[in-house]
Amino acid sequence: MTDDSDQDPAELREQADEYEAVADALEELVIELRDEPVRESRLEGLFDEATTSNPGIWNTVTAFIDVEDGEAIVTDESKLAEGKWAPEIVEDCDAMVTIDVQRGLMPDEFTYLVGKTLQTEIESFRERASEVRRKADGRT
Repeated sequence: MTDDSDQDPAELREQADEYEAVADALEELVIELRDEPVRESRLEGLFDEATTSNPGIWNTVTAFIDVEDGEAIVTDESKLAEGKWAPEIVEDCDAMVTIDVQRGLMPDEFTYLVGKTLQTEIESFRERASEVRRKADGRT
């Protein structure tokens, strides 16, 4: 997170609102994943990559998530090979979900793993929003 000690309180509140918007959008993604079949969710590509990639070559798969107009959009999936990360440049990435490549991973296990990871991201964004709001209100 950037040093926001010199920012205007209005800018800080706007930043906090953006963090809350990301948290809300990720929360909707968790609900979708929980309530809908994985194959009908926005994380279908992550599931496919995680369950069909060769684990002898690929270690993990990451979904890059951008929040636009309050909606979480999975913009790309990327695999990590042999412990060497060759990062792609993904513009406007607000959050990432990374899981291990596991052939035979069942949809309910996938939902649990990804939901748990997303919940951690949600809590992190809410904490950042709260911290920035405290700074905006002069309470550090």
